[in-house]
Amino acid sequence: MRLAIALGQRGLGHVWPNPAVGCVLVRDGQILARGWTQPGGRPHAERVALAACDARGATAYVSLEPCAHHGKTPPCCEALIAAGVVRVVTALTDPDPRVAGRGHAMLRAAGIEVIEGVEHEAARAVNAGFLLRVTEGRPFVTLKLALTLDGRIATAAGESRWITGPEARRRVHAMRARHDAVLVGAGTARADDPDLRVRGLGVAHQPVRVVAARGLDLDPDARLGASAREVPVWLVHGPGASDARRAAWQAVGAELIALEEGFGAGAMLQALGARGLTRVFCEGGGELAASLLRAGLVDELVVFSAGKMIGAEGRAGVGALGLEVLVHAPRFDLVDVRAVGADVMQRWRRVI
Repeated sequence: MRLAIALGQRGLGHVWPNPAVGCVLVRDGQILARGWTQPGGRPHAERVALAACDARGATAYVSLEPCAHHGKTPPCCEALIAAGVVRVVTALTDPDPRVAGRGHAMLRAAGIEVIEGVEHEAARAVNAGFLLRVTEGRPFVTLKLALTLDGRIATAAGESRWITGPEARRRVHAMRARHDAVLVGAGTARADDPDLRVRGLGVAHQPVRVVAARGLDLDPDARLGASAREVPVWLVHGPGASDARRAAWQAVGAELIALEEGFGAGAMLQALGARGLTRVFCEGGGELAASLLRAGLVDELVVFSAGKMIGAEGRAGVGALGLEVLVHAPRFDLVDVRAVGADVMQRWRRVI
């Protein structure tokens, strides 16, 4: 099962809105075949593995309950039954209402032994984004901050290249590649003119590039606009955006997401979840980071700390949170800390 979960991780950032699932087929203690969900969400992991071997009499280890419904492809449960698998071991029940235990029931009805809940927590961590989108309608959010030792992201004049070193920046590109989308605020888009694509890793897949821009006050001739027909650009805006600005961005190929009921972090993530996103990598700036933190919507915090000091006149990594008492501060548990080149990377998970 640990192998199946690890295989499933290969699909992160590539398979949305589907889950990233792994499957291992075993008979007489020998691995017959392995599979994981393919780019675009299909074929599913089980079908990839079944296509590679004769699975009669085998045990299938699958990191998520096999699907039981007819979508763009027939149910994986039917494929497992037809292949002659005699036992299925799963880590998680799929909360999708079209499955939600029906897959396990279908397998048992066919006389297949089913064992559930193996390595449950590890599988849940990998597919936290898919699970959140199904149960709460929003994607999993990773907030990345690149800070000096005194918590600054730029000088008072706005200079920020580069706070961290090349190894840390390369690690950030790898993180982008494992998310469905990269998100920044309008201030960052205006100040940095970012491209937000994965570079230097030789990957064909690129995440969706999302900008939270209440008034849509961005230049469509910037780098994002110039490449919007090559890699998707989604602009989330409020009801006050002018028709002229909307038309200008539509003309360069961007997709506009209007939040007519009010512009806020929660509404934005619900809109992104409705479009299928399961994992969003937020790269700032400070006001967007603060809005997500205030709303309790940061699931993972990744902080790169550089051995530099800028001082109080520098720009803070996180905007005002409006806290009066410490007990109301957003809380995170430390998951990992390691050196990345000359910098230190910390990973924190939200305390629920």
